[in-house]
Amino acid sequence: MRLLLQPGSNTFPELGLKEDDCKEMSWIESVLWWANYDNGTSPDVLLDRNPDHANFLKRKSDYVQTPISKSRLELVWKKMIEIGKIGLVFNPYGRMMSQIPTSATPFPHRAGNLFKVQYSVSWGEAGAEAEKNYTTDTRRLFRFITPFVSKNPRSAFLNYRDLDIGVNKFGNRSYEQRKVYGLKYFNDHFDRLMKVKTAVDPANFFRNKQSITPLPTLNSDPPHPI
Repeated sequence: MRLLLQPGSNTFPELGLKEDDCKEMSWIESVLWWANYDNGTSPDVLLDRNPDHANFLKRKSDYVQTPISKSRLELVWKKMIEIGKIGLVFNPYGRMMSQIPTSATPFPHRAGNLFKVQYSVSWGEAGAEAEKNYTTDTRRLFRFITPFVSKNPRSAFLNYRDLDIGVNKFGNRSYEQRKVYGLKYFNDHFDRLMKVKTAVDPANFFRNKQSITPLPTLNSDPPHPI
């Protein structure tokens, strides 16, 4: 706990961070926390497959590689107020994230990234109209922040599964389709991961709308230079 408090207090003394503000927990306890359950709730609640209500959400992501000035951040806050129900989370990178070589794991977003941005909206109203309204809000903020984030590609965080950035329709042009989202999620690792996929699942049995697929065959798309 002290390892967390010391750098936090030194860097952001205005927060007044205290030990009482922190709680150490197991991974499964963190799952309950993120789902807004009260502290101390038994993990058994996750076994209930018949919830009495449904919650919906939309997440998008970005990576920031150059500092955003205070004046530009003020513009972002004003846009958020204009939009209404929208959340913005900054996850700081650096330190250990930057010390691990980019080539060490499939996750590519390490040195050179200041922080990850999460666009967040959740709602409880059912129906297509509510979904359209809330997802449109996230896209509005996403477009507004375009000048301040990574480019070529505009990188994204895989775990949020943002279908806005591209999907694979498994047709003859599937390589071009999957490259759109693949480069955003994996940068230069994309083609390497396709080689692994070709070796372990050449028939592409395990797939989804944004999965890594085998390398193109001679009868489909031309291979991308590796």
